[in-house]
Amino acid sequence: MTLFNFEDYSNDMPPVKRGRRGLSDADNVDDDYRRKRERNNEAVKKSRVKSKQQTKDTFTRVKKLKEENQELEDTTKRLTKELELLKELFLATASNTKNPKFDGIDLEKLLEDTPDKK
Repeated sequence: MTLFNFEDYSNDMPPVKRGRRGLSDADNVDDDYRRKRERNNEAVKKSRVKSKQQTKDTFTRVKKLKEENQELEDTTKRLTKELELLKELFLATASNTKNPKFDGIDLEKLLEDTPDKK
């Protein structure tokens, strides 16, 4: 009497693969999927590098614009002070009153045409 009879179960079990005889359709699908994933991974890397470069460029541009804005604000302040001084000078000259603030200033020299600085 045998405890296990292999013949009773041999028809129920799938056949055992003994080696590859060629590429199956499943292998082709796996290769296609792998190629698509590799292409996608490369595209993602490229996109991330591009995004980082754009962010870096934006920060550089913001920094440059802030510096330019500061220079323009400084110029505005300087020109505003200059305008106020010229207004006071004009009013003092127009009214022919003596203002101690302008003692020692050669008005003729100030009123001479000077070339614009650009």
